[in-house]
Parts: sequence; C-alpha cells; structure tokens
Amino acid sequence: MSLDPLNPTPEFLAFWQERHLCTLTTQRPDGTPHVVPVGVTYDPEAGLARVITNKNSRKVRNILAAQPGTARVAVCQLAGKNWATLEGSAVVRTDDEAVADAVARYAVRYGRTPSPNPDRVLIEIRLDRAMGRA
Repeated sequence: MSLDPLNPTPEFLAFWQERHLCTLTTQRPDGTPHVVPVGVTYDPEAGLARVITNKNSRKVRNILAAQPGTARVAVCQLAGKNWATLEGSAVVRTDDEAVADAVARYAVRYGRTPSPNPDRVLIEIRLDRAMGRA
C-alpha cells in the first residue's frame, strides 16, 4: 500500500516508533544492492529518516560514490504481518549538531544511547515514498 511519507497514518507512524531492527539498502558503484541491518528513526514532520553509522562503512561509501543528490536508498522493517518501507535520497552529514540529534532520536526509539564514536556520521534520507501495512 502506497502512503505519503510526510503525512503517515497513525498506525504507520506508531509502527515506526516501536523498537524494530531495520534494513538499509544502498546501491554499490556497480549497481548491485547492498542491504544491511540498521537502526532507523523516522521524522515525518521534517520529511526525514535518519541512520547513524561509522564513516568508514560500505553504506557510507556507496552514498558518497553517487552523484550529489542521486543516492537513492530504502529503509525497511517488518514484524509479523506488519511491514513498512521508506524511500528517498540520502546524504552523509558529519556536523556535530546533526549527528548528536540523530543519536538522541535513536536513544528514544531503541531505549539505549550508543557508545561514543568519534567516527560516527549521519545518513539523512529525504523521504519521497512510503509503503507498507501496519
């Protein structure tokens, strides 16, 4: 079912607020998909999904290898019959304020604050598509 990522149904939003492991799919330079488990936070008011990660990860390298503004990604989660996917264009942010905000959002959703990591960056996804059943 197609949804508006900026105006989700209450059920869809609630599903993204529950603690679930997610996947992030990026595209390698050769065009093949790279899918890894991640934690994701969803902010429909800002039109963003956020993933914190290490700056040396393959997912970051995949996004940086794309032309600016063209790194299409998807995050997905599922639990039983419920599932949800968010899609959009990703950028890597390194500024301390954005990374700290993403860490705080992660702590709220996942119930724990990640250990300090000087190599942490933010994958910020500008959302333009959503689908799912929650």
